[in-house]
Amino acid sequence: MTTLRQVAGKLGGLLLTLFLASLLVFFSRFLVPGDPVSFLLRGRKPSPEAIAQVAAQYGLGLPPWQQYLDWVGGILQGDFGRSLQFRQDVSVVIGERLPVTLGLVVMAGTMIAVVGLIAGAVAALNRGRVLDRAVLVGLTVLGAIPSFVGSIVLIAVFAVQLGWFPSFGSGEGFLDTVYHLVLPSIALAVVFVVLIAKVTRSSMIDQLGREHVEVATSRGLTRGTVIRRHVFRNAIGPILTVSGLLVAGLLVASSIVEAAFGLSGIGSLLVQSVDRLDFPVVQAIVLLIVTAFVVVNAIIDILEPWVDPRSAAGAGAR
Repeated sequence: MTTLRQVAGKLGGLLLTLFLASLLVFFSRFLVPGDPVSFLLRGRKPSPEAIAQVAAQYGLGLPPWQQYLDWVGGILQGDFGRSLQFRQDVSVVIGERLPVTLGLVVMAGTMIAVVGLIAGAVAALNRGRVLDRAVLVGLTVLGAIPSFVGSIVLIAVFAVQLGWFPSFGSGEGFLDTVYHLVLPSIALAVVFVVLIAKVTRSSMIDQLGREHVEVATSRGLTRGTVIRRHVFRNAIGPILTVSGLLVAGLLVASSIVEAAFGLSGIGSLLVQSVDRLDFPVVQAIVLLIVTAFVVVNAIIDILEPWVDPRSAAGAGAR
């Protein structure tokens, strides 16, 4: 019963967060300089009748609260409105570009998980030794490289000089797309690998000094068994928490990488839409990012008691 109540509470918090986020996302457009009608009628000298017609067509003449209700009502039915620059449904515009970004984020996320966990674990298990210091120095150097600089270096070395990978476009077909996304995924993953590795190292070092690890070792369990059952399993909680925070970061940072590699994803679409005052597209993408962030973190909160039973015990004690 307690578990069901906790899950219901998490879901309630998720819905409240999404509601507040929708308010912020929608009404923030009124704080941005620029007029959608002027963008739609750019290059002309519109008459008052033309301005009124365009405003009525896109619902821009309605009171803000009415626009918000119409917008939310449309979203609940899968309608995000029409793009001002593409003159298409926003869902169509985003749907055409979403697979590229999802592929980029999935590949980068896989790299982050594998490299970050291994690097952090190696450093923790060799704390104070040369290998630990080498990993920390390498992580510090990598963490200081911005995504756009990393993208330029990867293109210059592996695409231009060596010719191993393409430097532009997202490819056609599954294998070709994966091939095109290798360098962008590395550029996107670098900074986040550093964060996961450092959190993994810190969390594992904390567990290695716990009494239950010493007891398990004294019982004659092998080092691998102790690390797997008593160190890494108990260290996974902080790693999961940080991983949830990375979701929004990956989606936002993808805009820089997509621009550098000429990928037609939602990141580059967001930058383009902001520049052209395409508010319906901007609102839809930002709400999508917020939703992904909130949903993933809610899932992690729900799953964490099963992964780390101590968190459930702590919640119950409170």
